[in-house]
Order: sequence, then C-alpha cells, then structure tokens
Amino acid sequence: MVGRIDLHWLGSPLDRSSRCDTPNEGQPAARRIRPEPKLGREFLMSGVQSIERAFIILRVLAAGPAGVTELADRAELPKSTVYRLLGALEAAQAVEQVEAGGVYSLGQGLTDLVGAAAWSHVLTSAARPYLWELTEQIGETSGVSQLDQGQILYLEHFEADDEIQVRSWTGARIEPHQVASGLVVLAGQDKQKVNEYLTGELEASTPQSMTDPAAIRRRLEEVRNDGFCWMFEEFDEQLNSVAAPVVNPKGETVAALHVHGPAFRFPGEENPDAIAGLVRDAADRLAKQLT
Repeated sequence: MVGRIDLHWLGSPLDRSSRCDTPNEGQPAARRIRPEPKLGREFLMSGVQSIERAFIILRVLAAGPAGVTELADRAELPKSTVYRLLGALEAAQAVEQVEAGGVYSLGQGLTDLVGAAAWSHVLTSAARPYLWELTEQIGETSGVSQLDQGQILYLEHFEADDEIQVRSWTGARIEPHQVASGLVVLAGQDKQKVNEYLTGELEASTPQSMTDPAAIRRRLEEVRNDGFCWMFEEFDEQLNSVAAPVVNPKGETVAALHVHGPAFRFPGEENPDAIAGLVRDAADRLAKQLT
C-alpha cells in the first residue's frame, strides 16, 4: 500500500494541474509552482517506525508474557500504539492472547518461523561435508534441499571445479514434480499430501517433464523402492540430476541430497546406479548424523 501511494504522487496519475496555481497577470512564473508533495516519504517513514516498534514489543514478549499496560511501560510506547500493533501481530500469529483481556505471549506462527530457520541452518551445516565428498567423488555439483511451503527450496550447493559450470540454484524454489530432489521428498510424504499436490496444476518445464498424476504416482512408487531418483532433461533440456532422500528415525523424509551436471557429460559412460548409490549412501549417513 505504501508503494502505491508513493507512485500515485510521483507518477503520471497525479494531474499536473493540481500542482499549479491559476496564473495571474503579472505574477512571476516561478511563484505559481507548488512544491512537490512529500507524502511518499512520510508514509515510508511511518511504516519503518511501525516495524521497529513491533520488534520492540516482540523483544519484550521474548522475556515472558505481558499485558498491554506492562508492554507499554517496558517498551516505552504509548498504550494506544501497543494495542494497535498487538492487533496486527496477533493477526499474523506472531503473538497470541490466551483469553480476552489477558496477557500476550509469542505466537505459534513466530515460533514455527524461528524453528524452521534454525533447522535449515543445522541441516545446511551438517550437509556441507557430504556435499564436498559427493562433488569430489562424482565430479559434478552437489546440493541439499528441503520441502518448504509446498516447494523445493535449495539450501546449499558445492560446485565442481570445471570450466563448464551449471548455475547454482541456492535459494531457488522449484515445484517438486519438476526435479529429482522434489520427487524423492514427495515420495516420503503421506498419501493425503501427495494427493493434494497432484490435484493441483502440474506445469511442464521441458517436453520431457512428467505432468500426468497417474504416471507421477507410479514413479513415486519406484523412488520408494529404489531409494533414489534420476531425471534426464526433465527440468532443463541440458541438465541431468540424481537425488536421494534424507530420512529421520520416524521414517519422515526431511531433506534431499542431489548431484546435477550437464546432460552431455553426466552421467556419461559412468553407471547411473553406481552414482545413485553414492548419493544414497551420503544421504543415509547425513540422516544418522542429524539424529
């Protein structure tokens, strides 16, 4: 909303005639021009101030539950401001109130966010030695990923030392059915989650992409039996990849390790099953370390 207001004032939607006085005979032209409005900056600064104050409230609540009056005193903010910000934070599940008129505490939404960030950091740190090992053994780029908000999120990559490099996908989000990592993670989900995903729109990224729900289900069963998944130019016409699941003691697939390389050389003359075995072994050892 701030951006829209700012653009409205600075762009063409603002009628130029509204910024000028009606010319009077003999009046210097320079005095007929009004100064440019500054509402865009004012709205922006107001938004920044609200964010800063919201974080002050969250820091106070991190020390323990508190009511509106106590929050206002400890945060040194007007009570009306605290009440307004608590309403916005509660709507975002960043804070919660057990009962009407009671104290506030940090919400489940914020707790989940912090927990997810901490887990991603632990997973990435633990995976790095295995990524280095896979790249050294296979000679191609390796990576680790996890399911995040229904998409595969690539957390880290270890690039091969080669003149021809494949772009790093670190930080990228991709639909699970389009990549090997996604299929091994999807194969580890319960039947309901798989059905929910497959009833959605399944886009193809290359002519080789698999988008038929029945065919994907059969492939997921193969992945469960094999413990790995190969993809040949299904996400990119010049890219092949292989992935294996990282499974915790509860049988839950929490991440995936993968190796990818240019289709003209990977896997090349090497045995695909042997390469997949290396990735699967690394994923199994990573899973044991994470327990």
